[in-house]
Amino acid sequence: MDSKTGGQSSSDLQRQAAAALARKKVLAAYAESAKNAQQTASANDGHLKNEAYTHKIDSESWKKYHSAWQNYYQKYYSEYYSNAARNYIEKEKLKEARAKAEEEEILSSLTKTSAKIDKSEGLALEKESAESDTIGNMLKHKIRKKAVESIKKTRRGRKLIPIFAGLVVVLLILFLQYNRLIFAPIFAYVSPGNIPPSEIEAVDPTITQNVSPDPKLIIPKLNVDVPVHFGIGLSEVDSAMNNGVAHYRIAGASAFPGEVGNLVITGHSAGDVYSSNQYKYIFSGLERLEDGDLIYVNYNSVRYTYSVFRKEVIEPTNVAALVIDTNKPILTLITCTPLGTARFRLLVFAEQISPSYEGGDIETPSIVIESADELPSNEPSFFEGIWNFLTGN
Repeated sequence: MDSKTGGQSSSDLQRQAAAALARKKVLAAYAESAKNAQQTASANDGHLKNEAYTHKIDSESWKKYHSAWQNYYQKYYSEYYSNAARNYIEKEKLKEARAKAEEEEILSSLTKTSAKIDKSEGLALEKESAESDTIGNMLKHKIRKKAVESIKKTRRGRKLIPIFAGLVVVLLILFLQYNRLIFAPIFAYVSPGNIPPSEIEAVDPTITQNVSPDPKLIIPKLNVDVPVHFGIGLSEVDSAMNNGVAHYRIAGASAFPGEVGNLVITGHSAGDVYSSNQYKYIFSGLERLEDGDLIYVNYNSVRYTYSVFRKEVIEPTNVAALVIDTNKPILTLITCTPLGTARFRLLVFAEQISPSYEGGDIETPSIVIESADELPSNEPSFFEGIWNFLTGN
């Protein structure tokens, strides 16, 4: 489109110019035929001016006019379409050429890009190969280093195994030998007889009570309620203490409950924690008794009440400390001390306050001919038991 041509295209302008030229040619042909007709008419003396002749002239003129237009249009459109076809073919060829050029350009760029990619991939592969070799070497170095460290640790561990084994053995031996030093003080403040505290209560010591015939020792302050084995020999004391507490009778200290003299009862204060003896801690709390604390002994269906008045620590061989010159019924409790050991013996003395012994109806002490060189002890420790087994004691 062009502003100088009135907005018409070049093809429209060509068409208009061709039409104007055709009109000029038709008009010229028509004018020539009219001139010829006039000359003919004048040549025939003017006789050809009738209507038929005029019509014939007009008809021939129209045919010539129409034939001229047909020739024009045929020639014009033939040229137009042939030009259009040539233009179309040229455009298609141009498009094909452009497309082919673009395709070649794309292929060329792809080829270059592929070459670059191949080159870069080659470089990358080379780099990756180098890196992989480096990484492989690093991994081999690390693995070798770890293997060496592991071997060193294993060797050190093997060297330490005997030390750890020895340490474990030593700790085990110490535990087997001295565990009672740890647990005995704990059970001194726990119910030694595994009886709830609410079930043992102090009673009025001035009242004589009839009780069951089962012989028992009861200490409310320590929550102790334990069977007593009366009238046994010295050889039976140890086994009796494994089932409660034992009546310990020697010459000069062999009284029974209610008799003037010294009634001696012995029990354990400590034992190995793995021992099956449920009475191994039964006297672990005797050190907590103070003057005035009450102790009950049930014997022959009668409850005897005693009041603590003294405590004493003696050597295990000081058996004579049990022989007391007295005109009263006395109770003496014996156990090992310090807790967890059998180094010394703790004696707790108590005087009978019920039933009353005034009136001369107190029985005389039983005569016992047995004597002892050492007071009873706790259960033997682990190694003491082994030694006793080997020596036959």
